[in-house]
Amino acid sequence: MDKMDEPVEVGETDPRLLTGEKIIFTTRKHWFAPVADSGRAVLFIIGALVLAWLQTDQAAGIMGFVNRVLNLATIALFLGGIGWIVYNVIAWKSAQYSVTNRRLMGKEGLLRQKETDSLLSSISDVRMRQSAVGRMLGYGDIQIISASGSAGEDVFTTVVAAADLKKHILEEKVRGTDARSARAPAAQAPAASAAAPPSVQAEAVATLNSLAALRDSGAITTEEFESKKAELLARI
Repeated sequence: MDKMDEPVEVGETDPRLLTGEKIIFTTRKHWFAPVADSGRAVLFIIGALVLAWLQTDQAAGIMGFVNRVLNLATIALFLGGIGWIVYNVIAWKSAQYSVTNRRLMGKEGLLRQKETDSLLSSISDVRMRQSAVGRMLGYGDIQIISASGSAGEDVFTTVVAAADLKKHILEEKVRGTDARSARAPAAQAPAASAAAPPSVQAEAVATLNSLAALRDSGAITTEEFESKKAELLARI
């Protein structure tokens, strides 16, 4: 594997990291990314060459005007295609995706920069797609789906070591879930000991039922019911 196709070395510091947060794995876009993203740019350049070929030597009359228009279009298409390719190369070099013990962080793009900053606990699924070329060259596409469903989707294309990125996301997510589960019994014990006696709870439930009946009959407003309900729940 070429050195530029390897995952990025994990740095010791990152200004985006929170207290107690550390980077577990970092990767980048594959060198094939600017090639895959430059298909339209290549068509621009081919179009410029075609327009240049269509031009004639006539400089006067209608054909002279047509030649000038074709010349301007040729320059615009050629410069546009070259600029697009340069942009894709810079965007490829600047793209980076990191998994920490708490979050998934990613950035890609240049003028229209796209940044991802998702808590691992909010990620519901990680999917990977690899084309035949991707399997041969060692890249893939990663789709991140959050708890909000399709509204929270993020797609990282042409990523080096995509399978490793997916693995680290899932491993850190499971590790965080296990850690929270281990702390849960200790956190719940004081709450259980401080719970109100059953008689007090039964009385509160009976009062709430009476208030609900008064609300349904129109004797009190919904706002008054919610206020009394909050007071009763605070006492339990």
